[in-house]
Amino acid sequence: MSRVLVTGGAGFIGSFLADHFLAKGDAVRVLDCLDPQVHPAGRPAYLSADVELRVADVRAGGALRAALDGVDVVVHCAAAVGVAQSLYRVQHYVDVNVGGTGALLDAMAARRDRVARLVVLTSMTGYGEGCYRRPSDGAIRRVPARRREDIDRFGWDVVDPETHEVLEPVPTPEDAALLARNVYALTKRYQEELALALGDVYGFPVTCLRLFNVYGPRQSLSNPYTGVLAIFLSRLLKGGAPVVYEDGRQTRDFVSVHDVVRAVEAALGHPAAAGQVFNVGTGIGRPIGEIGRTLARLVGREELAPTASGQFRTGDIRHCSADASRIRRLLGFEPTVDWERSLAELLEWSRSAPSTDGFAQAEGELRKFGLVSDAGGRAGA
Repeated sequence: MSRVLVTGGAGFIGSFLADHFLAKGDAVRVLDCLDPQVHPAGRPAYLSADVELRVADVRAGGALRAALDGVDVVVHCAAAVGVAQSLYRVQHYVDVNVGGTGALLDAMAARRDRVARLVVLTSMTGYGEGCYRRPSDGAIRRVPARRREDIDRFGWDVVDPETHEVLEPVPTPEDAALLARNVYALTKRYQEELALALGDVYGFPVTCLRLFNVYGPRQSLSNPYTGVLAIFLSRLLKGGAPVVYEDGRQTRDFVSVHDVVRAVEAALGHPAAAGQVFNVGTGIGRPIGEIGRTLARLVGREELAPTASGQFRTGDIRHCSADASRIRRLLGFEPTVDWERSLAELLEWSRSAPSTDGFAQAEGELRKFGLVSDAGGRAGA
């Protein structure tokens, strides 16, 4: 039996990890501040009674040192989540994501007996736009995030800066440059670099998992800054049509929370994972507009199927999917959860889960800070 600490373990991914470790016979301790934006009712009903919950901020050094007492394995999930919100709550995201990781590493460094393994959940948002292929010669290209003027000139699709050809998205490997400049992406990048560096200095094995768009039951339906599937469902369940930005053809790589749990287990169980960064995704880009229409059909409200708004959110990427060959080759892991079946599971859970449609408030904040704009020029065509 191991003793496992899961930071942020009352949340979406962390709680599934807690269940997994309990099922293995491990002792599970959770450190979570129960942020009201995510947990408006306090301790969630889905968090197992067998979990030892310590309610504290991940930045609190004393609480961290106490939580690490006797622990063998740490999975660091605690983070403020949301790309758009991070652009106008800069200090909060840096404090929680970078400061919280720094506090955890301080506490781990102070221990005489090192933990057996640290797994840090980071994010594909660090890539910014993913990898693309130029049709004329097959060259692989990386491009910066689109700006309003790029869209007005060339339309929604990503074009080659030199030839102005529309580029074709291809899966993005871990050695691709991290080009994103939004605050959330930068904080997740710094988490990786800090954890890998300190693990090397102090001799505890670290693995970072770059998660693509994770979905599944327990993702908050009351937090308008969470994953897009949860945001869409919260609106549909309250009788509102999901809002789809751009033309709806932008894609995301969705990976089930159950596969993420399996990826964490693979990282903990394989010595080749130490010191590595792995993508965790499917390699399949799914159009956001199509997903909105599918969810409307599944909840029996096809009349609420979204139409593309033609609006642009500053910093939004067009395409990025995972090249998962590294984790497949080194750890023997690949996602197995069926997309249609997992959507049905998500829908079944959502029917009894607490939900609040906070989209209008969230978009109002974006507009207040000038982070969403209506289409103009070719983008509206």
